[in-house]
Amino acid sequence: QKMVKDAELNAAEDKKKLEIVQAKNQGEALAHSVRKSVAEYGDKLDTGEKEKIEAALKEVDEALKGEDKTLIEEKTNSLMSASHKLSEKMYADVQGKEAAQAAGGDGAHAEASSKPADDNVVDAEVKEVKKG
Repeated sequence: QKMVKDAELNAAEDKKKLEIVQAKNQGEALAHSVRKSVAEYGDKLDTGEKEKIEAALKEVDEALKGEDKTLIEEKTNSLMSASHKLSEKMYADVQGKEAAQAAGGDGAHAEASSKPADDNVVDAEVKEVKKG
């Protein structure tokens, strides 16, 4: 019974801790995703846009060191806003590649699909030999 009372008394504190952990996880996931995207598509961004994203990443990293949920969420949202241009560039790049493949790749696709999937296939026949 004492454990139940302790659990009830600490429920609000546990909820706050859970919310902080969830905010941190969300911030870390977004920061990781944006870093990966910047590494891949950063050269397509204007210098000013890239600097804004990198500054927002630093702010998120600093916020994640603390335990202030509202600050973490605020910095995560500002990083999300700053990275919208990067997302637009990535999306446009993917759309351009798909359009190029659709226009020029139809003949190559038909040719490639007629080949077997595995080139190391050995066609063999098995003969049963009965010993006498």
